[in-house]
Amino acid sequence: MMLVRTALGVIALTGCSLISSNATTYDLDLPVQTFSVDASGWQVQTASINDYLAKTCSPSSTLCANAANAACPMNCTGSCDMARQTCDLGLDIALHQTVDLLSEKPELKSIDGATTVLQVTVDSVDYEVTANSLSIDTPPLTVYVAPMSVMDPKDALAKMVGTIEVVPAGTTVLATAMKFTADGQATLSATLADFKNPFNIIVGGTLLLAHGDEVPRGKLDASVHVRAHASP
Repeated sequence: MMLVRTALGVIALTGCSLISSNATTYDLDLPVQTFSVDASGWQVQTASINDYLAKTCSPSSTLCANAANAACPMNCTGSCDMARQTCDLGLDIALHQTVDLLSEKPELKSIDGATTVLQVTVDSVDYEVTANSLSIDTPPLTVYVAPMSVMDPKDALAKMVGTIEVVPAGTTVLATAMKFTADGQATLSATLADFKNPFNIIVGGTLLLAHGDEVPRGKLDASVHVRAHASP
């Protein structure tokens, strides 16, 4: 599911040798990846959104869900703000990138998966916001790993790895450590260790608009850097 115009650089291993000189340590550092959240990708019109957000959802809370399609052509959901009794609109952020480690680094083919268990340690995952003209704050974004067939962060097979904190409107962020979920580091390590099976990395979140909020404008560019190592 692609909701905004995004660019998540293909995840590849570094150009240096994968196997160290003593053949006991594998360098699994990933190069910097980039992604963008572009508000124009939602294809929403200010007048339509303002009309929708002003709708009353009393007495039927299903009115918002039914009216959302008219306000937003795709990748959005409507809900009733029970306190205000007006409609809220959730704009989905979802992007995915397939990672095929065997294609990215053919040296891995020399490892006999039947007899070798690759012990992977994810040392760190850093993110950086390099440019930001978005007119509103971002929601928290969640990073997932999933089988190659899964592209939706809401799918049950998508496993959470970590979160990227709210980025205020127009603000850039220097390199910052991503906050892992309770088992996120282990989940990412296990996914990298299963190197013969391609997988998807998914970034997702929902930007919630309520009555009185402005329609988002602008674009955010960010980068992510994963550092990891492994041994048989």
